Amino acid sequence: MPMQVARLYDFEDIRLEQMPRPQPGPNDLLVKVTACGICSGDIMPWYIRRKAPLVLGHEPVGIVTETGTEVRDFRPGERVFVHHHAPCFACRSCLKGEYVQCTTWRSSQIIPGGMAEYFLVRPTNQRDTLKLPDEVSDLDAVLVEPAACVIKSLRRAGLRPGDSVLIIGLGIMGMLHVKLARHLGAEVIIGADLVEQRVRLAQQLGATHGIVVAGDNLLAEVREITKGEMADVVIVGPGSRNALAMGIAAAGKAATVLQFTATPPDEELLVRPHDLYFKEIRLVPSYSCGPDDTQQALEMVRRKVVNGQELITHCFPLAQIGEAYRQAQKAESLKVVVTFA
Repeated sequence: MPMQVARLYDFEDIRLEQMPRPQPGPNDLLVKVTACGICSGDIMPWYIRRKAPLVLGHEPVGIVTETGTEVRDFRPGERVFVHHHAPCFACRSCLKGEYVQCTTWRSSQIIPGGMAEYFLVRPTNQRDTLKLPDEVSDLDAVLVEPAACVIKSLRRAGLRPGDSVLIIGLGIMGMLHVKLARHLGAEVIIGADLVEQRVRLAQQLGATHGIVVAGDNLLAEVREITKGEMADVVIVGPGSRNALAMGIAAAGKAATVLQFTATPPDEELLVRPHDLYFKEIRLVPSYSCGPDDTQQALEMVRRKVVNGQELITHCFPLAQIGEAYRQAQKAESLKVVVTFA
């Protein structure tokens, strides 16, 4: 039987197409999609173009409709979140808990993607497929994957209760950093963005201070807020060397600067090792998330620490995927979700 999918051929070139519905083998699941979020990475031109053509979507929620004859852990009718990458749990990287460095994690996928009426879940990806409690709605559950990325980010940043944290960039991932930093006990949470509306929202969601970035005011305002100490943790959301440089400049003694978003492959960062050394500043990246993070994220969603009502600004049906994709690029959007009948 045919099904509809949203296939990206280039940035701004997304087409609604038909393709055969995947047929599950003895060890597979077939999931009918009910909702799927548009990821921040999907609207980064350099990042998404290198993957084209592809069926979009890796934040899916759905219902198991068919199970292979050898499947024992899932049943038709169960609602699930499925991560698009899952590790082997046996390699050197997995044994260290560095799941995203696992070769299996990198090569695994849901077939053909989350922006499809149905997708196939191979046994590998069933290792990071979570059954959803009844109290978790579809619009809450689409936040599991992005929240998991933030849980990993704050863990790698070493955020401790009482810390001061500066969050540069207040899109959906920045807002999730605000929410989860508050939950983890950060004392001072500074949200910074070019857009005043986003700064105000961050303060409503738990930021203790907001900075509307204009010119070179960021460092001066962070210095004033922290009484000259600067930030213990700096989360750099935008994937640019300028943002990273600003984040390093805003870091206090023994601070951690976390790079949350990839930069283009040819972009270089000029740093002064002398300053990093004597201030003992750590520059740490955080890429995606693993099964431990998705499990924690589902618990945060279940407990309403993270919820769609606060964070999802727009919903579109699959038939309007082009409009949804364009809306996700606008400053007034926070989280855009595609829903399925």
